[in-house]
Amino acid sequence: MMEGACMVVNRAFLWSSPRLIEKLGVKDVWIKGLSYDSMSRVSRRRFISQFVGFGGAFLYVSPVLPAPMLEKESDVIRYRKLSNGVKIQDIVKGEGIEAHEGDLVEVNYVCRRSNGYFVHSTVDQFSGESRPVKLPLDDAEIIQGLKDVLVGMKVGGKRRALIPPEVGYVSENLKPIPDEFGPRRSLLSHAKEPLIFEVQLLKVL
Repeated sequence: MMEGACMVVNRAFLWSSPRLIEKLGVKDVWIKGLSYDSMSRVSRRRFISQFVGFGGAFLYVSPVLPAPMLEKESDVIRYRKLSNGVKIQDIVKGEGIEAHEGDLVEVNYVCRRSNGYFVHSTVDQFSGESRPVKLPLDDAEIIQGLKDVLVGMKVGGKRRALIPPEVGYVSENLKPIPDEFGPRRSLLSHAKEPLIFEVQLLKVL
């Protein structure tokens, strides 16, 4: 393949062959089915840095947080690691009211396994319809890892985080938890593994 060529890939290829794209000299990668559009474009450099740098865990886009795929190539999303093991990326810095511990907030979120497979979302991935949830920023009611992600965010902000199980669903009563039996069971079945949350802060109530 000539240097500077483009390539169309599907989800399975993403998880299996990130290094191959680099070796082939592909300039642009078109990814099927990862956003509202039928395909999303991402530069080779971003594809390699995002996918390989985070072990594949952070390379996906949902209707809630499409920003990473829309950034310019020169923009590099950094992540920071908290003392409890939570890794956080600021995708969009909000400009509204800042959330503090003890506040009640309204958010949209997408939860996935660390390999990128979908678990649950407040946004319907087909229609785009959202059902935001209200979460108290209190360790007794919300998973600690997500509380730590939300504290300090400003309204309009978007973050992506890798949450270890030790600060995740250590109790079945912790929020956010789906009301429906199927999604609830699916989420709790992965409670003992790291989970990826993409969260958008909508309101501080």
